[in-house]
Amino acid sequence: MTKNVLISGAGVAGATLAYWLARNGFKPTVVERSDGVRSSGNPVDVLGPALPVVEAMGVVPRLRDITTSAKRIRLVRADGSRIATMRMPGAGKGFEVPRADLAAVLYATVRDDAEFLFDDTVTELRQDSGGVDVTFDRAAPRRFDLVVGADGLHSTVRRLAFGPERDFVRPVGIFIATTPFGEPVDHPEDVLIHNTPGRLVAIHPARGKGGAAFIFRSAVREFDHRDADQHKRIVTAAYAGAGWRVPELLDRLRASDDVYFDAVSVVDLPSWSRGRITLVGDAASCVSLLGDGSSLAIAGAHTLATALATGGGLAGYETTHRALVMPKQRGVGLAAALLVPKTRLGLAARDLAARVWRGGL
Repeated sequence: MTKNVLISGAGVAGATLAYWLARNGFKPTVVERSDGVRSSGNPVDVLGPALPVVEAMGVVPRLRDITTSAKRIRLVRADGSRIATMRMPGAGKGFEVPRADLAAVLYATVRDDAEFLFDDTVTELRQDSGGVDVTFDRAAPRRFDLVVGADGLHSTVRRLAFGPERDFVRPVGIFIATTPFGEPVDHPEDVLIHNTPGRLVAIHPARGKGGAAFIFRSAVREFDHRDADQHKRIVTAAYAGAGWRVPELLDRLRASDDVYFDAVSVVDLPSWSRGRITLVGDAASCVSLLGDGSSLAIAGAHTLATALATGGGLAGYETTHRALVMPKQRGVGLAAALLVPKTRLGLAARDLAARVWRGGL
């Protein structure tokens, strides 16, 4: 049986997988590029298939502690007047939490049961029928029975084992940028959203100290996902001339040293495994636009650990989890149309639907 498992990435998927592997008799080692547990502060949902997993991990009380204060979504015009108010989509069904806080909670559950190699990364993978020889940037080379890439959209393990990112990552033409405020917002229970065709800007209350999000359509194709100055220039250009509170929010973004930026993308591989190397979370099947990527990452990590422990193997893991992922991937276009309508007509139709629906308010 596979026993020594290397997990690349200490985020949501990696920490969850390490927890369940350790509890099933495996010896997980987690390598993480940063010098500690890091993730964006974007609010994400823990819903649906993730709920029984986090309940079994005993972290539900901690998730209650870190749940955001957002209860409603308020669509607003450029003058700040209300278009419609809706209940949060997952209200009462789970938890909306900052991704960084979620990653920290999950890490705390497993830090004593797994080996962690921070400030390091995998640089080479060589596998044979018996295992995988792994070369690290800093640590000495080691051999593992299985290697799992839980290292996100821009996965190093996927690149080394499967091929270049361009072969498997399909941008959908939308970018997202976020930055925290570090101070309270005016509406501590409302997510304020202002749209113009092809652009959305939001103020989220988080947990008392809010943040801003920019989600926009763009023809930009080439960017360096590690170049924060470039990211700020792209966002600034995309929102030139926008009204409402956009100039103020852009000032905050440009002054911030904590900016998350990336292209919204779908990861599509014919198989998530090659020999003794496999992928989980966004590295395998990034689909997130509405915050449910973390729920799928938690569920997928648990499914993988269970399959390894019960003999279902990598094929069993993939068959089971793809059934959850595929509907989400097919729904990305609809989610994009709702969040960031391309035209004034599309925006008017979305706003009319929001006034009619209102989520029970």
